[in-house]
Amino acid sequence: MSALFGDMDLVGSDGVNGRVNIRSGITVGYVPQQAWILNSTVKDNILFGRPMVRELYDRVLDTCALRQDLLQLSDSDETVIGEKGVNLSGGQKQRVSLARAVYSGADLYLLDDPLSAVDSHVGKHIARKVLDSRTGIIGNKTRLLITNQLFVLPDVDLIVVLKDATILANHHHHHHRAQESLPTTIIWPFLAHSLAVILLHHWPAVCF
Repeated sequence: MSALFGDMDLVGSDGVNGRVNIRSGITVGYVPQQAWILNSTVKDNILFGRPMVRELYDRVLDTCALRQDLLQLSDSDETVIGEKGVNLSGGQKQRVSLARAVYSGADLYLLDDPLSAVDSHVGKHIARKVLDSRTGIIGNKTRLLITNQLFVLPDVDLIVVLKDATILANHHHHHHRAQESLPTTIIWPFLAHSLAVILLHHWPAVCF
């Protein structure tokens, strides 16, 4: 993520240097590992200054698994979230942050471990309704996901396993899409103690 945002350069031990750039004109939806929340309503946090499109907004609430949460809040999506989201759980804050990115309609999504703050059931819902190339609301966009959740593997194109800024393994997965059993043994020893950078859909938004 730091490299994509221009905060880190590649400096190889063999003297090979480089940068990763996002192509000009590409819009980015970023979901940080620590959700950033406005001291405003839930709705304002999702719209983030963009006009209300009711059909899209309702779909985002459903796909990001926020509908049940709104039923529990005193004023639904008009509930004011306290400073730093103090009246929301970690999972709720992460899903509001994800909903903001999804509603933006960006070309490229950088998702920094958004599944870590939600339980397994919700995580699988988000993977299916948001991330999946066939059924997800952003399924036709480039999605770069950092995670150690194995259940997302059936829908990925490329897995790069990182530890201490070093690539431990990489694997092109798209040719296994049709198979029920994926070769997870290839990456499982690494994922047990590492995070994987997963490219879920290859679209020319990033150049190296």
